[in-house]
Amino acid sequence: QVQLVESGGGLVQAGGSLRLSCAVSGTIFSINHMGWYRQAPGKQRELVAQIISGGSTNYADSVKGRFTISRDNAKNTIYLQMNSLKPEDTAVYYCNVNSLRRGDYWGKGTLVTVSS
Repeated sequence: QVQLVESGGGLVQAGGSLRLSCAVSGTIFSINHMGWYRQAPGKQRELVAQIISGGSTNYADSVKGRFTISRDNAKNTIYLQMNSLKPEDTAVYYCNVNSLRRGDYWGKGTLVTVSS
């Protein structure tokens, strides 16, 4: 059974940094892309950063230059390094893996709160 478990969220002051981790257990075939989404209170879930199967990356314009997505295949873990955090980055951050065969897998999320 596939599980995605996020960690690393918390409370940080504006300008600070956090690193989120997503541990993936189980086998996922035909991975199309993997990445991070976030959902702020009262807003829709949005894409933050993504790694496409060929290795290229996509970032939301709002986080370009501040956030970096990476993965460690040996550890089956996806990371999101977040620097220069802003209050508007406050949200629940969700890990996502998309399979061409099975669709989307989601974690339960980790809360990031950035104080001003």
